[in-house]
Amino acid sequence: MRLTVFWQRMADHFGAAYADSFARDYVMSDLGGRTVHEALDAGWSAKEVWRVVCRVMDVPHDKR
Repeated sequence: MRLTVFWQRMADHFGAAYADSFARDYVMSDLGGRTVHEALDAGWSAKEVWRVVCRVMDVPHDKR
C-alpha cells in the first residue's frame, strides 16, 4: 500500500482534520506502544499500520 492510499483511507475514516491528529497522538500497543507516525518512521509498512488501525479502531470492513 502506498502512503498516499494510507493517508486517504485515514482521512476517509477519521476525517481530514482529525486523521493527522489521531496519527500523532494515539498510542497503540499493537504498534509496539507507538503512534501511527512513529510506527511508519520506525519502518512499519503502511499496510501493516493500516491493518492495526482497522483492528484497534473497528474500521468497518467496507473501508478496509
